[in-house]
Amino acid sequence: MDKGHTLPQDFWELLHCLRMRSKYAILLVFVVALVIIEKENNIISRVSDKLKQSPQSLMEANSTDSGSVLPENGSLLSLSELDAAFSQLRNRLQNVTLQLGGTLPAPVQGTRRHILLMATTRTGSSFVGEFFNQQGNIFYLFEPLWHIERTVSFETGGANAVGSALVYRDVLKQLFLCDLYILENFIIPFPEDHLTQFLFRRGSSRSLCEEPVCTPFVKKVFEKYHCKNRRCGPLNVTLATEACRRKEHMALKVVRIRQLEYLRPLVEDPRLDMRIIQLVRDPRAVLASRMVAFSGKYETWKKWATEGAATLNEDEVQRLRGNCESIRLSAELGLRQPAWLRGRYMLVRYEDIARSPLQKAKEMYQFSGVAITPQVEEWIRKNTQAPHNSNDIYSTQKNSSEQFEKWRFSIPFKLAQVVQNVCSPAMKLFGYKLAGSPEALTNRSVSLLEERRTFWVT
Repeated sequence: MDKGHTLPQDFWELLHCLRMRSKYAILLVFVVALVIIEKENNIISRVSDKLKQSPQSLMEANSTDSGSVLPENGSLLSLSELDAAFSQLRNRLQNVTLQLGGTLPAPVQGTRRHILLMATTRTGSSFVGEFFNQQGNIFYLFEPLWHIERTVSFETGGANAVGSALVYRDVLKQLFLCDLYILENFIIPFPEDHLTQFLFRRGSSRSLCEEPVCTPFVKKVFEKYHCKNRRCGPLNVTLATEACRRKEHMALKVVRIRQLEYLRPLVEDPRLDMRIIQLVRDPRAVLASRMVAFSGKYETWKKWATEGAATLNEDEVQRLRGNCESIRLSAELGLRQPAWLRGRYMLVRYEDIARSPLQKAKEMYQFSGVAITPQVEEWIRKNTQAPHNSNDIYSTQKNSSEQFEKWRFSIPFKLAQVVQNVCSPAMKLFGYKLAGSPEALTNRSVSLLEERRTFWVT
């Protein structure tokens, strides 16, 4: 009889024990899932550990014009597969989290937009970026990826372009989430107590030069990229982060992202509401501008064009081809209207902006889902009718209706032919006509620009 009574009790105790163990097991899996999801945010640091990292010497600002044709070798393939594998793992862990009763990050609430102006050097991106910098409810950053390029180096080979693109992408994500502390890892010398005197082009961001980010000026403390219109103390990254979170929208201007496909995780991140504006310019005009802005890098080109004494370096020609091809491939991807980019990609030519700056600014704001303010419109009117003798190559003040074709008189026809030979597929896609003779190049009555509407995917 005793056994008959004790057996059920043992059974229930055993069952209770199994239930408790199951709960602990589920809790453990849930915790592990959350940890791995969090670790995914830092996956690039793991990838970078496989690559060579070393400080690089400071070079000319905005001198990025390297090619990005990606050879299909084992390094590139393995790195791409690694990134894809972790994306799949993240999705699976998110499903497990939901099944265990957990929660995912909440989708973006309200109408906060995250605007990325994607360009290359000397395409007028600084000028166009001011369209968003002048809007009071937008937190704008000018070339934050400059620091990453100066402090992280990768081994040569196919993984170089892929690895840098992934690092850039993950830094961009954190910046769009107003995690400005991410930049502290790349600023040299390293900030102390979240204070730095060396944030690149701080003065080009109004948000970093307004109160309360603009702290009282400190005597004998030199800030390399100081605010233009007022004297501020060293940048406090904590105050800048808080200011970013208070603004309604955020915009970044970058010239170091060329592969649109790598931005897909940002577009699909439920915490972000991305709008990507790809700015392009006639590659002949880009080369002419770079030969002035980065004169030392193009001495061989100049000698070959004027004297014929030197030969063009084939690597430099291939670099030019790589630039044009990467821009073309990204634009073709955006214009194909894949589902993940629908309503989030816009292609605009600098020449169209120069001819009708206010109209194009309104189109970009309409695409971004942000209402343009009278202050922005007034800034555009004042800064697109600059004096004719304005020669500052970095100025954002332009007599825009005349400036955009000025390059036709500064680039030798021989160099224009080189650009046309290697960049013709991109020029055709964007509506830039080839010049068949020196006369056609310098005759403004002969248009080198096809009429095109502004493209964006809806």
